[in-house]
Amino acid sequence: MSGTSASNGPEEETLNGEPASKRARDPAEAPRNRVTVVLGAQWGDEGKGKVVDLLAMDADVVCRCQGGNNAGHTVVVDSVEYDFHLLPSGVINKNAVSFIGNGVVIHLPGLFEEAEKNLKKGKGLEGWEGRLRISDRAHIVFNFHQAADGIQEQLRQEQAGKNLGTTKKGIGPAYSSKANRTGLRICDLLADFGEFQKKFLLLAGQFKSMYPTLDIDAESELQQLKVFAERVRPLVTDGVYFMNQALQGPPKKILVEGANAALLDIDFGTYPFVTSSNCTVGGVCTGLGIPPRNVGKVYGVVKAYTTRVGVGAFPTEQDNEVGALLQRRGFEVGVTTGRRRRCGWLDLVLVKYAHMINGFSALAVTKLDILDTLEEIKVGVAYKIDGQTIPSFPANMDVLSRVSVDFVTLPGWQTSTEQARSLSDLPPNAQGYVRYIESFLEVPVKWIGIGKSRESMIKLF
Repeated sequence: MSGTSASNGPEEETLNGEPASKRARDPAEAPRNRVTVVLGAQWGDEGKGKVVDLLAMDADVVCRCQGGNNAGHTVVVDSVEYDFHLLPSGVINKNAVSFIGNGVVIHLPGLFEEAEKNLKKGKGLEGWEGRLRISDRAHIVFNFHQAADGIQEQLRQEQAGKNLGTTKKGIGPAYSSKANRTGLRICDLLADFGEFQKKFLLLAGQFKSMYPTLDIDAESELQQLKVFAERVRPLVTDGVYFMNQALQGPPKKILVEGANAALLDIDFGTYPFVTSSNCTVGGVCTGLGIPPRNVGKVYGVVKAYTTRVGVGAFPTEQDNEVGALLQRRGFEVGVTTGRRRRCGWLDLVLVKYAHMINGFSALAVTKLDILDTLEEIKVGVAYKIDGQTIPSFPANMDVLSRVSVDFVTLPGWQTSTEQARSLSDLPPNAQGYVRYIESFLEVPVKWIGIGKSRESMIKLF
């Protein structure tokens, strides 16, 4: 006989000598809770806030993982319109904990000002401080970061004849300090204030040397920060442990709300006309401190047409009557900046690229009602350069600005969809438009938005 012992049944599959049955029981191999992620699939402004609000109604934890108050989400509840920039949209849910992760950069005056403005609008934000947690590893945006942002934009305009179209909220300069390893975090503010002050003055001096016209009132800002330190202290927690407890504890519904969108991602967006963080799915792990295996469903939000704020290539843009109609009917004005958004036809080449990066489980198609009056609707399905179809989304913006777009023309429905509450309530051509999107992207559409309120989100499955 060989040295192998006999078995009463078929040989059990092993990996590195470990039985599969044991692996299946290993708690490290089976995450208790997974996060559901909502991400923008275009250039932002897709209506993510409304999708998050829908999911947040029965969520236990709602998280922000990147960006700052350059983002803007509008949520309408009981006819009250709330505007969020730093606060997670789920903060309206009084039964949920809202969490601002380490990947977010926080302007403390902006955070409290945002809360106070929304408190005046309705009762949705009452008691918000009792249900908000902030990672101690989140970096701070200082007033001089915001001032430097404006100077940088001015210099770009003077030197190159065009700027990036930033929100001037100091986001880029704050992430720059983070990458330079000179940034200051919430944990620094709450530790020894004397040490914090020394580091603050050093960083402020560096910015002053880079931008001699920068006006920094260091003493005033430090006094302000000292007050905010005590106000924010009860909200601050170790974010890694907070998320670990949420993931490994009793069953919980955990929602992650992405800010900005795929084509604004610092790595995968239309660089350099992008934001300064990873607003694709990878930013969820790094911005919250969670393992990839805890990422569950990833929902992409797609506006039924395309918009973008600021400058940069926009292949399906309609700088004509169609674009003006979309802008007017869609009230396309930036929540954060108040700038008019550029408008164009739905670009499925762009959305397919976003899907390659994020692996969307399903989509929400928003603002379908804005197309109600059109006799025909075009959809971008391929890019060409010099008459040749290109196989991928260009990385270089000079190349992207040269592409021509192949459009498919679909029939419009020329009737209001605003009262629809199910797929069958929609006109056949509106249903056909949604099904075309599904077919092209090979991703199911889970929600269709046909208005501002919670009730105007049609759930398909």
